[in-house]
Parts: sequence; structure tokens; C-alpha cells
Amino acid sequence: MSDRNLRGSRLGSASLESESGVEPAERQRVTYHCPHGHVVVVPMSAEADVPPVWECRCGAEALRDDAEMPEKKAVRPVRTHWDMLLERRTIAELEVLLDERLRLLRSGQVRRSA
Repeated sequence: MSDRNLRGSRLGSASLESESGVEPAERQRVTYHCPHGHVVVVPMSAEADVPPVWECRCGAEALRDDAEMPEKKAVRPVRTHWDMLLERRTIAELEVLLDERLRLLRSGQVRRSA
């Protein structure tokens, strides 16, 4: 009998809860200014830690009205494959390996990979 009550009610696609008596969280509107002249207004929770910088729609960093630009963090340089190779072997060792591989290729003992 209870199965008939659910038939046709789109169970799962529509919520059966109402929003009466529900109060949304308190919000604040934070304004950021982009160096390209754009103004970005972001609604945030009143309890949120508001960041001093927000990414603008143009990709630049927009600064909050009442904040100063934070100092940039030191970024580690990107390690390339060559850097990692030099951590394991010296240039002299690499030259010996290269000469050995070239000798094998030229003698026909090793085929070239495509």
C-alpha cells in the first residue's frame, strides 16, 4: 500500500523538504579591485577568513579594498630531467656512456628505436 504513495512523486529528483524556517548563513560582500580596472564583488560567510587577494576574471590578482599586497612566497626553481641526471652522474660519466652507446649503435649490435 505504501508503494502507491511514492509512485509518480519523482522521488530522488525533487526534495520533499521545505525551506520554511531555514535562515541562510550571515554573509558579507567583499570587494576586490583588479589592476586592469575590474571590480570583483565576492559574497562570503561572515565567519570566513577573507583573503587579501582574489583572482579576477581576466586572470590578474585583484586586491581587497582594505588590504596590502602580501609578499610573494619564494618559489623553488623547477627541476628538469637534466638537473636530476646531473645529481646522479657527472659530465665525464655521461660522456663515457654516450661514447659506449654510439659505438654499439654504429657497430649494429643495438638497433635504433623509432
